[in-house]
Amino acid sequence: MPTPGLDGYTPAWLEPEHDDLAELARSFFTKEVLPHAARHEQQGHPDREHYRLAGSLGLLGLSVAEEYGGGGGDFTHEAMLLHEQTRTGEGSLGLAVHSGIVTGYLMAYGNEEQKRRWLPRLCSGDLVGAIGMTEPGGGSDLQELTTRAVRDGDDYVISGSKTFITNGGLADLLILAVKTDPAQKATGISLIVCELSDDAPGFRRGRLLEKIGLHSNDTAELFFDEFRVPADNLLEEEGRGFFQMMRQLPQERLVIGVGAVAAMQRAVELATAYAKERTAFGKPLIGHQNTRMVLAECATRTRVSRVFLDDCIARHVRGELDVATAAMAKAWLTEGQCEVVDRCLQIFGGYGYTKEYPIAQMYADARVQKIYGGTNEIMKELIARVL
Repeated sequence: MPTPGLDGYTPAWLEPEHDDLAELARSFFTKEVLPHAARHEQQGHPDREHYRLAGSLGLLGLSVAEEYGGGGGDFTHEAMLLHEQTRTGEGSLGLAVHSGIVTGYLMAYGNEEQKRRWLPRLCSGDLVGAIGMTEPGGGSDLQELTTRAVRDGDDYVISGSKTFITNGGLADLLILAVKTDPAQKATGISLIVCELSDDAPGFRRGRLLEKIGLHSNDTAELFFDEFRVPADNLLEEEGRGFFQMMRQLPQERLVIGVGAVAAMQRAVELATAYAKERTAFGKPLIGHQNTRMVLAECATRTRVSRVFLDDCIARHVRGELDVATAAMAKAWLTEGQCEVVDRCLQIFGGYGYTKEYPIAQMYADARVQKIYGGTNEIMKELIARVL
């Protein structure tokens, strides 16, 4: 993850293989996916074939063990992929969820049969993965889930609904948070893997939600009305779901942080390039002190953010990233993303508010970063608990 424009900084965990991966990922996004960006935005979702192509190039499941079809790497490889996706401006493929989250749950909690059944197809792109936590009545308070799963012989019968589900329009495989014991809070929650299809009895996809940003990524409502799932699809055992999510959420929040820092880097690069070519009052914008000061401050915020992020990545790979530090990363980095992108957009003047320049889309895309993965207000509560 080199840092163009900020000389001399290299993450301690960076190896030559990461540079090779970055080059491959950058080529895939720019040559194979971005040429279709306008169509993806219009249709509200990426092409399923691009997941398969990513899989054929070895870009899916980078941290999944090779015996299950993955790359045999670790989170640093996932971070590199997601970093390059954001840096190129590609926002349709939900790889942060598909590879950064879903495969992690299966590697951590799936039994041998479950891993062999689902991971190879996720890594090949034949399956698109999603995770269903948020419900219409609430998001961050996971203990108050209302979606029910009732055991009936060899099946669970699921009823309820989920919303704001990233990849929900295309997903074939959904890790679903449900209440198996509604009398309990945390200990009443379980995770069940659902294989989805549009003709499955009891399952229905709702509309693709119209968002102010991330227009080309499918975010959907999902509805379950006595949807039957084999009991063998339960991850581990009943009542473990809340604790499984709590152990995985630090990685989810780190995934969000990777995107935040990559967006900050891209915003600084775009604004700097524009300031050098745009003239005002007889000289380039970069020649005006205010512009230079803004860019210097944004570059500094970005560098500090990168160092913090890379420390968190190194901690996570060592198994040392705690809940509070992950919350700090998610909150501080996404706040920084919104601030840096906003200040960089200002340098573009009126053009920054038009779709002619990518900074406008980056501005719209940034806002949700402070919401999903647990709102930043919840992150501050998690931090405060350890003070």
